[in-house]
Amino acid sequence: MSHPQDKATVLMEALPYIRSFYQKTMVVKFGGHAMIDEELKHSFAMDITLLIYIGMRPVVVHGGGPQIGSLLNKIGKESRFVGGMRVTDQETMDVVEMVLVGKINKELVSLINQNGGKAVGLSGKDGNLIMAKKLHLPGKAGSSKASVDLGMVGEVAAIDPQVIDTLDRSQFIPVIAPVGVGTDGRTYNINADLVAGEIAASLKAEKLILLTDVVGVKDGRGKLVSSLDAKQARSMLRSGAISGGMIPKVNCCLSALQKGVAKAHIIDGRVRHAMLLELFTDGGIGTQLVKK
Repeated sequence: MSHPQDKATVLMEALPYIRSFYQKTMVVKFGGHAMIDEELKHSFAMDITLLIYIGMRPVVVHGGGPQIGSLLNKIGKESRFVGGMRVTDQETMDVVEMVLVGKINKELVSLINQNGGKAVGLSGKDGNLIMAKKLHLPGKAGSSKASVDLGMVGEVAAIDPQVIDTLDRSQFIPVIAPVGVGTDGRTYNINADLVAGEIAASLKAEKLILLTDVVGVKDGRGKLVSSLDAKQARSMLRSGAISGGMIPKVNCCLSALQKGVAKAHIIDGRVRHAMLLELFTDGGIGTQLVKK
């Protein structure tokens, strides 16, 4: 973009979207390769800061699977997965909480603050933000076991968004680690996509944005689908056109839409400023899901 008028054209293309999203809540799940690439981390922090300065209300939920796995390897603790979920005993849970809450969360908060934002780090324990319950994974068909015990892996029982609302009124940016607490006081590790979806639903967010390591949802021929309604998405799930790791992400988006989120997006976090390209350009770069 060498000509100054080209820059003005981009800004004018963004204007109707900025106007439409003014004072609207955007819940962004930060994960995948973008979390371990320093350049992508910095560009994400700049993007989130930009949203607050143009009048939007960003809320960030982050993952941290690779970083957790790396530290477990360093201490000689073997990682075991069932159905894509990490089996989490007490020792593993201690590592999960230390990495998510003590390291990744604070690094991301610091990056946003360095770029002019006002970020505050939270876990689900703060203000009882995320009440959790133990996740019971159904056993395999034909197995004598009714369910698989994943240890301290949880699912969301309830969200209390009061602490987010309090921060939002003062233009702070909540950055949330997906760790919840049960009624018995036990700590649970929860999938970050699911936490982001439930938080978006509790806030009746304008958008839920999942940053991933794929370009978005593809059809049976491998072509990117730029827009899907809920009926089309369910049909693609039934046919197997949506498969593998994309299944839980699409289901997360469908659940959020059903609970009141206006739109959900699955985008490639490996692309610099992917979120801005999806939000403020006519074409976007990923897949948007809408209820109808």
